[in-house]
Amino acid sequence: MKTKKILIAMSGGVDSSVAAFLLKKQGYQVHGMTMSFKVIHGSSNDPRSGSGLIDAKRICEILEIPHQTLEISTEFEKEVVKPFIKEYLSGRTPNPCVICNRLIKFGFLFNYAMKNGFDYFATGHYAQIDFINNQFFLRKPRDRSKDQTYFLYGIPRETLDRILFPLAHLTKEEVKSLSDQLDLQMDEKSESQDICFLPQGGYGDFLKNRSHLDLSGPIVNLQGKVLGHHDGIYLYTIGQRKGLGLSSSHPLYVFDIDCSRNAVIVGEKKDLQAMALIATQVNFLVDEIPDQEIFSVTRYSQKEHQCILEKINHEIKVVFYKNLENITPGQSVVWYTREGIVIGGGIIKEVLR
Repeated sequence: MKTKKILIAMSGGVDSSVAAFLLKKQGYQVHGMTMSFKVIHGSSNDPRSGSGLIDAKRICEILEIPHQTLEISTEFEKEVVKPFIKEYLSGRTPNPCVICNRLIKFGFLFNYAMKNGFDYFATGHYAQIDFINNQFFLRKPRDRSKDQTYFLYGIPRETLDRILFPLAHLTKEEVKSLSDQLDLQMDEKSESQDICFLPQGGYGDFLKNRSHLDLSGPIVNLQGKVLGHHDGIYLYTIGQRKGLGLSSSHPLYVFDIDCSRNAVIVGEKKDLQAMALIATQVNFLVDEIPDQEIFSVTRYSQKEHQCILEKINHEIKVVFYKNLENITPGQSVVWYTREGIVIGGGIIKEVLR
């Protein structure tokens, strides 16, 4: 172990910093690495490394491990930002963190580590890799409340034996306690779920600045009657109730987004219910769909629901045991066993009502 070299992605936050400390304590040769990239926000570039890069360098100095910065602006724009814009303007609600993990962190950065003589690639994600019956599996971590496997289902299966998640068996409270004991002098940062490359104005302003289009259009009910107008379909997501600006005798929710008509379609809560979906861009982390109970998550931090998986060419039909609401095209659906092993996942292409 003492000869094994590990490249760990460091954001400057508590999780990756403690993960780096744990790896060094275990005897590995640890090297810290921080991504640096710029994203065009209309008329200007905005560096998103900022204080995170400064903090990461400082933590590596405290831990006495090497640190390097990797400039990935071109890759990040191509693989994450442009698809993010395209999906929203197509009426879908993407999850760029899923794509970033698949193509950037566990794609581009992982490959960089392997090409440069590292034995393993590590991150501060709350996830676990198990070795069972001579096979590697991605699994939920000990701290289920911080489980991040939803974002990691896209990891290529053949890379699991070269990935380490040092926080797999720790709770968030234990990680914070370790940080305090090490006196890493880290500021108490709020745990934001915001998308890292967006400006303070949020994704609406970002998309408007990057699209340069007049995106206004009608809001219609299920019968096609125009009830109001919107300023861009990208401002709406399935199940949304607030911000519609409609006057109605009963609550209305976004039922669908019709890109061909540039229309937001609204209906009642009961109209949102669906028992199935079609998933595309599927990645499996097991040999075959297991012959046991399977549970799906259709959005991060939402409840699991039992389901049946059916292969249809290169796509998967997911049939639930009961009706669900707010299944959203563009988001990911991830499948688990009862024991928390990740079976795989995909992008929601279609909702079957």
